[in-house]
Amino acid sequence: MVDASRALPDLNQLDPAALKALILSQHEQLLSRDNEIEHLKLLIAKLRRMQFGRKSEKLDRQIEQLELRLDELQVTQAENTTASHIPARVAPVASVATKPARRPLPEHLPREVRKYPPKQKACPDCGGELKSLGEDVSEILEYVPARFKVIRQVRPKLACACCERIVQAEAPSRPIERGVAGPGLLAHVLVSKYCDHLPLYRQSDIYAREGVELERSTLADWVGGTSQLLAPLVEALRRHVLSATKLHADDTPVPVLAPGNGKTKTGRLWTYVRDDRPAGDATPAAVWFAYSPDRKGEHPQEHLGTFAGTLQADGYAGFDAVYETGRIQEAACWAHVRRKFYDLHLAHKSQVAAEAMERIAALYAIEEEIRGHAAGERQEVRNAQARPLLDSLKQWLEVTLEKLSKKIRHGAGGALRALALGCAAVLHG
Repeated sequence: MVDASRALPDLNQLDPAALKALILSQHEQLLSRDNEIEHLKLLIAKLRRMQFGRKSEKLDRQIEQLELRLDELQVTQAENTTASHIPARVAPVASVATKPARRPLPEHLPREVRKYPPKQKACPDCGGELKSLGEDVSEILEYVPARFKVIRQVRPKLACACCERIVQAEAPSRPIERGVAGPGLLAHVLVSKYCDHLPLYRQSDIYAREGVELERSTLADWVGGTSQLLAPLVEALRRHVLSATKLHADDTPVPVLAPGNGKTKTGRLWTYVRDDRPAGDATPAAVWFAYSPDRKGEHPQEHLGTFAGTLQADGYAGFDAVYETGRIQEAACWAHVRRKFYDLHLAHKSQVAAEAMERIAALYAIEEEIRGHAAGERQEVRNAQARPLLDSLKQWLEVTLEKLSKKIRHGAGGALRALALGCAAVLHG
């Protein structure tokens, strides 16, 4: 990468007009770079919201490329900001982009105290005795690389001198029978693979740099063995989640390898959440994940076969058969409706979408105030404060729909009609 500051001409040879032109040129370059950084951030955020669609794999690649470009721009920005060889007489141009505020270092991290006492034992001016005046304390964040260690399990054998009976402690249990991996290493492999998306072959290369040869097949055996080990825990989690009276459900696409053709296919990860803390319930919140190779409606029907209560989800038609049973009541999701207006406002600066979001925000504010209160109190506040807002929102939607052209009705109108139906269900259902 070429350092632009090294290309600066001798300032003593420039007249004031040329120097001014040079500074303005650099300022425009900084503005262009900072604007591109902000544009990339907005574009990445929008693409991440779009990842729910069918072309998620294509979006993943687009986001990855944009992230790389953003990293490159931010690194260049940091290099230019901290470059020490810029002539002192040229004042650096202030960056337009706002830097994130520095957060305090987490309190849970262990602290290593290093003291740096003055080298002087007496006053360097008069030789007098030095007394304590306090201290300045600053902190830096350091990283200690992960390391392997071997735990040698020694079980002494004792023999009876009379009957020659041998006594020895039983061997400690292992997560995987006859396996050499400890629970901490197994957890690290799983987190690296499923949370950090680090394939097993890359993990094998990383461990090799530490002098530990672990074949990918060995790591795969560990993942499979740990999966069987955790199966009872997953089943207990499923029973706990489905025993609730209200659930939140959603699904997200996940790329899955398709053996034989060297490509990937799109599977589905169904998410079922039990969390009644906003309703004042102290029952522990939990999430149960269920995988399926496709998005057919038969999967939520199977997953929720024993559930009875209220289900909050998006408008996916696969849930319709679940509601038709009568034992599960539908609760529409405001977040999914608001997302449509947000995307419209972000793309077109739509005033209609902005007003819809403001009206929804007023409802959110009421829910924020009563979160965690008793059910009766929440219902009373909703009837007194939220119901008039919903009634007004429904009327505004109906009037606004009549003013939209046929072309727009297929776009924004679809979201407006969905929201109008939702308000009608809340008010009169």
